[in-house]
Amino acid sequence: MSTNLLSTSAAIGFGGVVQEYLWNWENQQLRVVYETLGKGSPLLLLPAFSTVSTRLEMGELARLLAPHFQVVAIDWPGFGQSSRPSLNYRPEIYQQFLEDFVKTIFNTPITVVAAGHAATYVLQLAVKRAAFSRIVLLAPTWRGPLPTMGASQQIAGMVRELVRSPILGQALYKLNTTQSFLSFMYRRHVFTDAAKITPSFIEKKWQTTQQPGARFASAAFVTGNLDAVHEQSDFLELVQSLTVPLMVVIGESSPPKSREEMNALVALPGVKSVVVPGSLGLHEEYPAVVLEAVQDFLFSSEN
Repeated sequence: MSTNLLSTSAAIGFGGVVQEYLWNWENQQLRVVYETLGKGSPLLLLPAFSTVSTRLEMGELARLLAPHFQVVAIDWPGFGQSSRPSLNYRPEIYQQFLEDFVKTIFNTPITVVAAGHAATYVLQLAVKRAAFSRIVLLAPTWRGPLPTMGASQQIAGMVRELVRSPILGQALYKLNTTQSFLSFMYRRHVFTDAAKITPSFIEKKWQTTQQPGARFASAAFVTGNLDAVHEQSDFLELVQSLTVPLMVVIGESSPPKSREEMNALVALPGVKSVVVPGSLGLHEEYPAVVLEAVQDFLFSSEN
């Protein structure tokens, strides 16, 4: 499945060594960009899936962790600076990618810190095989935006196909990635401090959305096609099947439905949790607070 081929890249990052991982999916080669910073035991940073998903949202947290770990942050296939072909993006792609990437890049179980929708993929791999030594989930979610809003699978599928269509799809996508709309969404449920949502911040986010092919994986996420489970009970069952330590970080201003799901998760026996300022983007908005909240869990030899 994987070519196992690495090469250096001139991509812009957060100060680490930027590389490419060339990965095959159904006879198509995808270029996945990842960045390594620091020395020590390995720690994998997985950004949240979103229209503006990029490893750069993990940049400041990576720099704070780098004195203690060799931090590796990725751009998921279809997002960030990685390849964005017009695939039918679905859970099987990301399940296989994560397994192949971890198996290729690391030779021992590692610490993983995953945000948002990456949570389910981490939990599934952890249950499948001993890939991780400990897991931190930041504002974890398992259901995409449209399903969370109550859209049926049929309606979500129609929206996804519309956005994938050549002319109308591109137009719809552009309407939903204007800088004013991105700013609105950040203020609504991603950041809590409006002063941090500056024009230059939104400009960078907007540029991420304008890459060729950007609408395909984004539409899959928004419409729930990247939901690797479809019931809360299935998500909680993954957590109950874990054999490694788990810590969950919740933003105190999380959207109500997301907060309910997170509360159900941390109510399970053995799950460590902490509530910090922020919402779904807490890892980017308050990285120092997040590190302070999880450092005992990360640095302890026993959990």
